[in-house]
Amino acid sequence: MAKIFVTRKLPFWGEVSKPLLDGGYVVVVSDKNRPMDRRELETELEGGYDGLLSLLTDKIDKDLLGHAQNLKVIANYAVGYDNIDVKVCGEKGIKVSNTPCDEVNESVAEFAWTLMLALARRLPEAAEYARNAAYHGWEPEIFIGADVSGKTLGIIGAGRIGSRVAKRAEGWGMKVVEYSRSSGLKLEEVLAQSDLVSLHVPLTSETRHLINKNSLGMMKKGAILVNTARGPVADEAEVAEALRAGMLSGYGADVFENEPSPYAELLQMENVILTPHIASATVAARKAMGTIAVRNLVEGLAGREMPNLVRAQG
Repeated sequence: MAKIFVTRKLPFWGEVSKPLLDGGYVVVVSDKNRPMDRRELETELEGGYDGLLSLLTDKIDKDLLGHAQNLKVIANYAVGYDNIDVKVCGEKGIKVSNTPCDEVNESVAEFAWTLMLALARRLPEAAEYARNAAYHGWEPEIFIGADVSGKTLGIIGAGRIGSRVAKRAEGWGMKVVEYSRSSGLKLEEVLAQSDLVSLHVPLTSETRHLINKNSLGMMKKGAILVNTARGPVADEAEVAEALRAGMLSGYGADVFENEPSPYAELLQMENVILTPHIASATVAARKAMGTIAVRNLVEGLAGREMPNLVRAQG
């Protein structure tokens, strides 16, 4: 019977893993309540596993795959798969899958809006003010923020999640402009028009540091920027510089360029919200991700088409 290694115990594992147990698979789950380090993962994969359930914190590259001689299937517990060298996997005959689903799309879209609204209304500063017992009565001039109603929202990457962020803008009476391969608008056109910008592109060689000094300079002065995509899409040092210069009025990020550590200066800025990669952390999304990852494993190890098979680009 096929052997499967899971690099970390997942939420609702007892529920979502049932098809593996019912199917008689030999399943080994890491007993470490943290990401496995490189050597630990190399050693484990030398155990002859047929299937691997990986997380975005696991870097699956050519060198690591050299320790996994029997590996046939990788089910990545994430929508993005920039942590896996899919091209090398293809060359080795290893199938790779991810976990896109409506539940994740909805939760990340909601979270992007959470960040945008919080920044527009200066919630981080106001909450800290109240927490420090600095509030002594209503004042007309403290923490004056901005309305989003009637403003322009720029969506960078109008795919499954970006399109849902755009849909929610209708309720605020906003104008939406989108940048994608098929939108017809150039990046500079979208950035120049937008009062709020939300990033939703996958991490590729083309999108790495898509947001940099040059593109930040194209943005409307005082715009808000939010990143729930992948950290390296934005050059954090240059984002900090734009904030310091007043070019941006706020920055929200659920992902960092060098996770788990954000650019140090961003941590000290009052108009910045940084969260620990939790945009998809809802009950519905986590259950769906686990269910899909397990289904991909079962189908792939049975020699059938994996429902969420991914292929190397280009």
